[in-house]
Amino acid sequence: METSGIPSDWILAPLDQVLYLTGPTASGKTQVALRVAERIDAEIISVDSMAVYRGMDIGTAKPTREEQTAIQHHLIDVRDPNEDYSVAEYLTNAHRIVSEIKERGRRVLFVGGTPLYLKSLICGFFQGPQADWEFRKAVELEVTEVGTERLHERVSQVDPLSAKKIMPNDVRRMTRALEVARITGKPLSHWQTQFEKFVVPPQSRAFVLGWDRAVLHHRVENRVHQMLECGLIDEVQGLLEKFGTLGRTASQAVGYKEPLQYLAGEIDYKSMKELITIHTRQFVRRQEIWFRSMPTIERIEMTDSNSLASAVDTICSAV
Repeated sequence: METSGIPSDWILAPLDQVLYLTGPTASGKTQVALRVAERIDAEIISVDSMAVYRGMDIGTAKPTREEQTAIQHHLIDVRDPNEDYSVAEYLTNAHRIVSEIKERGRRVLFVGGTPLYLKSLICGFFQGPQADWEFRKAVELEVTEVGTERLHERVSQVDPLSAKKIMPNDVRRMTRALEVARITGKPLSHWQTQFEKFVVPPQSRAFVLGWDRAVLHHRVENRVHQMLECGLIDEVQGLLEKFGTLGRTASQAVGYKEPLQYLAGEIDYKSMKELITIHTRQFVRRQEIWFRSMPTIERIEMTDSNSLASAVDTICSAV
C-alpha cells in the first residue's frame, strides 16, 4: 500500500497475521466462527457496526451470552444505542485488542459482515489530522445560520467525490471533509483513494460464506420470523423506554428502523415484517456485490447440511 506523503500518525495500517470470516446476513457466520475459534484457540473480534450497541441483541443476532462466555468476544456492547460510534473508533480499538490477544499467545479471528469495517481492517484506513475544534465550532455556527443544504453545497465545491457519498444532513461527516481539505490542502477523497486497492495482507487469510440466492433469501425469511418470535418488538420498546430515543446510526439499522415505525403507529405489524424482510434482502444483495468485488477473499460455498462442518475444516486447515 502506497502511503507516501501521509504522516504516519494519520493512518491505521492493515491488520496482518489474523483470520477474517465474513458473509452476508443469515449466512451462518456465528456458528462457523465459534467452532473455528474453539479448534484454533482464537478470540473473536466482531466486525458488526450494530453489535457495538448495548441492548440491540435480537435484531443484530448477537452471539448468546453462553457463546460469548465459551469463546472470548470483543467489540460487542461498547456503546449505548443513543450514541454514535465511528469507524475510526472501531479500528483504533480493534488494533489495540489484536495486540492484547497476540500477547496472550492466542489467534485472532475477525467475524462479521459490515463491509466498511472489513475493508478498513484489511486495506488500512486514513484517519487524518487531529480535529480543529475552533473550525468545527465555526461550522456549527454556520449550520445554525444557513442550514445543512448550504453546507453540503460547500462540500460539493471543495470535495465533490466525498459530497456524493455523504448524506446532506450528515453534518459530522461534512465538517470532517471540509476540515481535512482545509488542513491538508487536498480533499478527503484524495487521501482515501490510496486505501482502495483490496489485497488481503500476506500473512492473513480471509473467507466469505456464500449461498445460492434463493436459499439465502429463505434463510433471511426464517431469521426475521425468529427475531419477531423472540421478542424484537419488546426489545425495541425497552430501548425507547430506557434511552428515550435511539441515535442516528442505531435508529436506521435494518430490523430496528421498521419496529420504530410500527411502535410510532406509522405502519401495521404485517407491513413491518414485510419491510424488515425486504430491507434485509436488499442489504444482503449489497453485501454480496461488495464481497464479489474483493478477489483475494476466498469463497466457501454453503450448499447443504454438511456445509458448516466443511467450512470449519476449510478455514482451520488454512491456519
